[in-house]
Amino acid sequence: MSAADIIKDIKARKFKPVYLLHGEEPYYIDQIIHYMEANILNDMEKGFNQTVLYGKDTDMATIMNAAKRYPMMSDYQLIVVKEAQDLKWAKETEGSSKTAEFVLSYFEKPLPSTILVLGYKYANFDKRKKIYKAIDKNGVIFQSELVRDYKLAQWIDELVKEKGYKIAPQASALMAEYLGADLSKIANEVEKLLLNIGKETTIDTDIVQKNIGISKEYNVFELQKALAVRNVLKCNQIINYFADNPKANPMVMVMANLNAYFSKILKYHYLQNKGDAAKELGVNPYFVKDFETASRSYNLNKIFDIISLLREYDLKSKGVDSTGNTTDGELLKELLFKMLH
Repeated sequence: MSAADIIKDIKARKFKPVYLLHGEEPYYIDQIIHYMEANILNDMEKGFNQTVLYGKDTDMATIMNAAKRYPMMSDYQLIVVKEAQDLKWAKETEGSSKTAEFVLSYFEKPLPSTILVLGYKYANFDKRKKIYKAIDKNGVIFQSELVRDYKLAQWIDELVKEKGYKIAPQASALMAEYLGADLSKIANEVEKLLLNIGKETTIDTDIVQKNIGISKEYNVFELQKALAVRNVLKCNQIINYFADNPKANPMVMVMANLNAYFSKILKYHYLQNKGDAAKELGVNPYFVKDFETASRSYNLNKIFDIISLLREYDLKSKGVDSTGNTTDGELLKELLFKMLH
């Protein structure tokens, strides 16, 4: 089930006795738990029937004892275990100990009036465990996977559309580049941005730059465009700005972006059917023409040289083979010169 499916069922009052929410991406796990806490019980019922526990502060025996209680003046009780990855799962749920048998027996026959939610974040639950199979049979398992970098812009597009707004592909790409893969951070920035515009307005790069604090002229997105046409002056202006503002433009982010960008140009060179470029590169069709332009500016030999340079300077930025106290800004300037000449 997707997060939206689970929330839809909760809204329809279709409950399962156990929910295992696990995976490397915490955003959807937090979203589901927040909705459950706010909507399963009313304010009067919550006082007696809503319990929130934390994995590092509790154990499975305590959770099971709570789960076996019956609700007071309510059809259900809700027990939410946050940070469930911190529980001693191996010790308390596997093997032949009395605790393990006690725990497994509950998940094999959970109390229908208890809604037990396990928020297991930043990792995937071991599907080989007996407890996993028992929950899969009697409850709901949701796996929250990371959104890959190349899909972030699409994720932003869908989030904005879901809220009834429109966003230009350049704007979602710019947000993806600057905000990174933290979905919670992205969602918060989108919420703040939407407060300042009407639904009839299409979010463009100007709106993003104004509301998220990104320089209009000197950003990674503009650097890509300047590199595509080998605009030496513009590239140097942007890199000099990055060097003067390292906190807003950390080298690790710039390097990751450049590596992804030139890897896509390399891939574009090898595409037999350029008509499939958007799908093959994992980009919005709007940006295909930029990669076509860049492929004319950089032949295959130059692309291989640049990718090699990026690896070399990534190591230098981490202190490998660096000379003295060279700053990140100086390394970026040196790297850019070699890339363009």
